[in-house]
Amino acid sequence: MNLVISVMDAIYLSDYKVMVRFSDNSQQTIDFKDFLEGNPHPQYNKYRNLDHFQKFKIENGNLVWGQNWDLIFPIEQLHAGKIAF
Repeated sequence: MNLVISVMDAIYLSDYKVMVRFSDNSQQTIDFKDFLEGNPHPQYNKYRNLDHFQKFKIENGNLVWGQNWDLIFPIEQLHAGKIAF
């Protein structure tokens, strides 16, 4: 049986850190700083600004930023607490 995990809640903590709670009742504190500072794609530039970074939301079980999901990460990476790039 495959368990489909989704994001249930997310709370901004500080800097680029977000605590994410999942549908399996686990949670992870994820630091997005390395991803945002190490990724040269200009689409992500505005999320280096903490005012923009803090405006994430949960849609369809995903943690997303921007009206058109400018920034989204695989659930598996969020659940593991490590963002790859």
